[in-house]
Amino acid sequence: MTKIKPYKNSDLGKKEQVTKMFDTISKDYDGLNRVISFGIDIKWRKKVVNIIKEAQPKSILDIATGTGDLAINLAETNADKIIGLDISSGMLEIGKEKIKRKNLDSKIEMVLGDSENMPFENNTFDAITVAFGVRNFETLENGLKEILRVLKPGGTFVILETSMPTKTPYKQGYKFYTKNILPLIGKTFSKDRSAYKYLCESASVFPYGEALNNILRNIGFINVKDLPQTFGVATIYTASKQ
Repeated sequence: MTKIKPYKNSDLGKKEQVTKMFDTISKDYDGLNRVISFGIDIKWRKKVVNIIKEAQPKSILDIATGTGDLAINLAETNADKIIGLDISSGMLEIGKEKIKRKNLDSKIEMVLGDSENMPFENNTFDAITVAFGVRNFETLENGLKEILRVLKPGGTFVILETSMPTKTPYKQGYKFYTKNILPLIGKTFSKDRSAYKYLCESASVFPYGEALNNILRNIGFINVKDLPQTFGVATIYTASKQ
């Protein structure tokens, strides 16, 4: 898999660059996401929540939680504790403010940490989610191995990630939108022009569908399924641990 980085002229590794990028765009992130996805990302997150609800977990980890949108949505479940983990302190601070406004402080805890080296014991969580975050892992396989480690046996793992439509005319339309429109929106509304160019480029080279299914199986996940959303512009992946 081609390793795309946010800042091509930087000597920093991908992990450090991604941290810097999300710290920089944290205040613009929520609003820009609504514009870029036409608000459809809200619908996708609701589907993830419904999948998690069926599993009835008591403990949930939301990795690459960002400003906490999915973690907040997961508060609808009967979970006793939800932890949102992210490498960007800027994104977490925005998330903490949102959680406080919704009086969810006692249920959701935001933790600064690296998804590829998590500060949790083996077999800790009943369910783990990642929304639009796995493509930002420095090494995808390392991140997935960590997730498998901290997930309880029989636990549920759900990924929501961008993907590429495979059918005409959606395939051509999506390529045009991501190549020409998305960077323009990012350039107009964000002070970090490289950030949204990176988000588009990383989505275009990231494995999706059966390719990501196979990676999950090779790591050790079982019951792996992919559920394309909105003509295939995003995909929900579900898996569990033996």
